[in-house]
Amino acid sequence: MSGHSKWANIKHRKGTQDKRKSKLFTRILKDIVIAVKNGGANPEGNPYLRLALQNARGANIPKDKIENAIKKTLGKDGENYQELTYEGYGNGGVAVFIETATDSPKRTVANIRSIFLKSGGNLGTNGSLNHIFVQKGVFLIPLKSIESKEQEDTEIELIDAGAEEIEKNENHLEITTTFENFGVMQKKLDELGIEAKNASLQRICLHTKTLPITEALKFLKMIEKLEDDEDINAVYHNLELTDELKKELEK
Repeated sequence: MSGHSKWANIKHRKGTQDKRKSKLFTRILKDIVIAVKNGGANPEGNPYLRLALQNARGANIPKDKIENAIKKTLGKDGENYQELTYEGYGNGGVAVFIETATDSPKRTVANIRSIFLKSGGNLGTNGSLNHIFVQKGVFLIPLKSIESKEQEDTEIELIDAGAEEIEKNENHLEITTTFENFGVMQKKLDELGIEAKNASLQRICLHTKTLPITEALKFLKMIEKLEDDEDINAVYHNLELTDELKKELEK
């Protein structure tokens, strides 16, 4: 998810490539486990598993890791993850939305609460950030996957399927949809024979908040600690990464 430049100032990612890759692998493998638990191991009859496997291919997760995750889930010792969300505010009143997949909710919420409190923030109640974040579908499509097609015609079909925005960079098309049209877009891409490198629902903030540099750096340290937690899949916030803050982060 961190490759989506459009919201780089919303979903700040920090750390080495290896660290981010490991986190991505863990998240996708958890998605596979949850999909198999809920809908079985046949991707033809399980759209959630089909999507998770698609993302696994896009992330170049080794086939043996995928197969082992499925086999383990079907066995007696398979892990039982719960998908839970948490909402709160960091120092300076910056909103934070957290998505988790955990086998121990008590451990997860205790860790999250501790990180917030030590950083001058606090957890809130679920739903308290509905006025700040909205769910959007985000599809990242390699340009090479549509080179053989008439790009303009393809984009028209994607718009008809619910694409709100289509942004083109050097290597990818990035498509955003409403939450409601996420499945419709996935189906349209399947019909067109186009496989996204990644497809996911993301929390996009409706407005941002600025902080003084020292407070912003303190806040981002909290975000880094949250993202390091193995139970946490994604962290969204509405801190504005100003040019001044970006320069400070580059030091």
